[in-house]
Amino acid sequence: VQLVESGGGSVQVGGSRRLSCAASTYIVNSKCLGWFRQAPGKEREGVARFYSPGGSTVYDTPLSRRFTISQDNHKNTVYLQMNNLKPEDTAMYYCAARVGGYWREWSEATHWGQGTQVTVS
Repeated sequence: VQLVESGGGSVQVGGSRRLSCAASTYIVNSKCLGWFRQAPGKEREGVARFYSPGGSTVYDTPLSRRFTISQDNHKNTVYLQMNNLKPEDTAMYYCAARVGGYWREWSEATHWGQGTQVTVS
């Protein structure tokens, strides 16, 4: 198993949640990890990612005001801090990675986790 998400669950509107994704070493070494989400009946959308080994980030713009991606290389873990959650944030959240180069487009993800459900009500 290469990407394992955790931290999902039920949260009240306005609350916060931090998702974690434990990654295998060779994926963490790529330094290009990120998060997607998929709400019921909707297409999967990118949330935030590290697109280069230098740590530069890309966010779905409207979410950047409330969501923050971070990475702890010592723990081989990437996080998604979500604040001021809204019902429309209810979705399955997936950790993803790109191995083999810069992650310039969302569609370039090469590895996926199984997802963790976040429900906001």
